[in-house]
Amino acid sequence: MRQKLARAFGGIAIAALVFGGAACQAGEDDGGDSGSGSSAACGMKIGFFGALTGDAAGLGIHMRNGTKLAIDQYNKENADCTAELVEYDSQGDPAKAPALATQAVSDQKVIAIIGPAFSGESEVADPIFQQGNLPTISPSATRPSLSEKGWTVFHRGVGNDTSQGPAAGRYIKNVLKAEKVYVVDDQSAYGAGLADEVKKVIGTPAGEDKVAVKQTNFSAVVTKIKNSGATALFFGGYYTEAGLLLKQLKGAGWQGTMIAGDGVNDANFITVAGQQVAEGTILTCPCAPATEAKGTFVTDYKTAFDNAEPGTYADVSFDITKIVLEGLKDGKATRADMLSWIKAYNKAGTATGVTYKFESNGELDPTQVIVWAFKVQGGKVVPDVEIPKA
Repeated sequence: MRQKLARAFGGIAIAALVFGGAACQAGEDDGGDSGSGSSAACGMKIGFFGALTGDAAGLGIHMRNGTKLAIDQYNKENADCTAELVEYDSQGDPAKAPALATQAVSDQKVIAIIGPAFSGESEVADPIFQQGNLPTISPSATRPSLSEKGWTVFHRGVGNDTSQGPAAGRYIKNVLKAEKVYVVDDQSAYGAGLADEVKKVIGTPAGEDKVAVKQTNFSAVVTKIKNSGATALFFGGYYTEAGLLLKQLKGAGWQGTMIAGDGVNDANFITVAGQQVAEGTILTCPCAPATEAKGTFVTDYKTAFDNAEPGTYADVSFDITKIVLEGLKDGKATRADMLSWIKAYNKAGTATGVTYKFESNGELDPTQVIVWAFKVQGGKVVPDVEIPKA
């Protein structure tokens, strides 16, 4: 997701690391289709790669929490053969991603990465993970082109923006029935790509404009939106800029509805915009509501994290982390073996109910892709409706 200019990171030659993991006794395999065994891989590390500080940390923390919960539960059940969580805080900044990716690849104990969380950082980190043969499963990086690079280590646990963007467009047309729609994006790999997909459905917008990540003064675009007569605004980007833009728009007297994607689908959007301003905003996500996850996930999450509600993609992160943990339980102690395990996986997640089965390019099986609309109501982001497929 967040795209910035990053320095060229050439000349990196990272050999695929092959090593043997320690083995300890474990129970029977209950994971994917890559065989079975009685010895688990012990002392291995699973990396979480995403924003844990900075403007987009609200999104990353929920995902990290889902991963941490899965690992903590695994370690409690396998106290004599545990796994370790390693956090790579990218701050959602592509400029920071290459060094972090190199750090992860260089640690022979890191057997898989949950992430990168955002598309912009994925574009510069994934080539390094590919060189190191380090498997990745992103819970949230939705730029479609990420699966078109030939990266064999890449996997995505949700649908991409060719599902989310058109779904948002259909909601605008069929539910809001907006005739004049203004489109703004933040020029990030994620935001610009999502906005492009929306425009394919809504047709020629009433107007469109670009803003910048970390921009705070939106007076020029506010004037353009008001003068366009648009009753709906689609914003492609993240919650900080979305909240500030909407706050200034409403302050200028605009009465329309903002629609945005999963990069805005976080309670921090309401904090930035203000409750009254944010009320009625529509936020999409190629995910089901984490607060309505299956099994004991919601209760377990709240118990582990001071009664906090699970946020966007927390349940996805939990489930895809369990794919890796099941591989460790089955004795997959090298990156090559773990990669084969992930590619052969075919099982429903206990939190999302999604069957995680990956296409050859790392995309989630299209039959499992869903998109929901959420609404800001009473100071909270609440589920609205699953958006029907075209």
